[in-house]
Amino acid sequence: MRCRTQEVRRRSAAGGFTLIELLTAIAVIAVLAALLLPALGGSKAKARAAACLSNERQLMLASLIYVGDFNDALPYNLGTAEIKKLEAEQQFLNWSTPVMSWELDADNTNTIWLTQGGIGPYASSTAKVYRCPADSVVSDIQAQAGWKARVRSISMNAMVGNAGQFILAGANVNNPDYKQFLTIGQIPQPARIFVLTEEHPDSINDGYFLNKPDSLRWLDLPASYHNGSANLAFADGHVESHKWHFASTKPPALPDSARLPFSVPATERGDFYWLMERTTIDSYYETAAGGP
Repeated sequence: MRCRTQEVRRRSAAGGFTLIELLTAIAVIAVLAALLLPALGGSKAKARAAACLSNERQLMLASLIYVGDFNDALPYNLGTAEIKKLEAEQQFLNWSTPVMSWELDADNTNTIWLTQGGIGPYASSTAKVYRCPADSVVSDIQAQAGWKARVRSISMNAMVGNAGQFILAGANVNNPDYKQFLTIGQIPQPARIFVLTEEHPDSINDGYFLNKPDSLRWLDLPASYHNGSANLAFADGHVESHKWHFASTKPPALPDSARLPFSVPATERGDFYWLMERTTIDSYYETAAGGP
């Protein structure tokens, strides 16, 4: 009997773990997880950034096909009042119809209005290309209603396209000293002027991305979903990711975090200058150079 008990103990010891061995294994697994999780998180973030870049590329291609069908004219790029008026009339002329807000407004989730009209038909009426996969920002009341995201993360450069009531004698009343590009042909260097950008969720509203080059104030703010970067699509069709350098350009992607409009800090103007140089051109210098 004693020999049989000793044999059972020997088998148990040979086939199992002691408490110390088990705790050691758990500790090793925890260390490995701590090392691997940031890498996995980084890979996931890179995948989202790549997906967003692809989405913008598709929207830019849709915009260029639209241009080809409308005698070189860029898509309509209207403000909230005109978008809402047309929406009420069931007309969908703007490049994108839904106006984003932090309220329980149907525009925030309406994928039909998103893809109907404008460049939607040229993007195969695919709603997902209008939203960055990293953008899941909703307000408290939207979260309580079960919303997981709004339908659009991307806006159009206000100085590109037909801005409707904002156009007077061919100029944009918001930036009368700067060129409004109504057609692709009016853009002297298409690779230098952006058409689409990810926008901060606080200012994305009508998708009409407006800033005034001489003001040194952020009216609308680019997004920074991708490790402090935003994706932009340019008039020649290329898409690129640009990293912002200053904290004031990168407030958290949360409701009411940007506190717009605000003056660009004197020591943090590099991001603003970079974007303004790719937004439009000075009408005076264009005329002096013999441009259209």
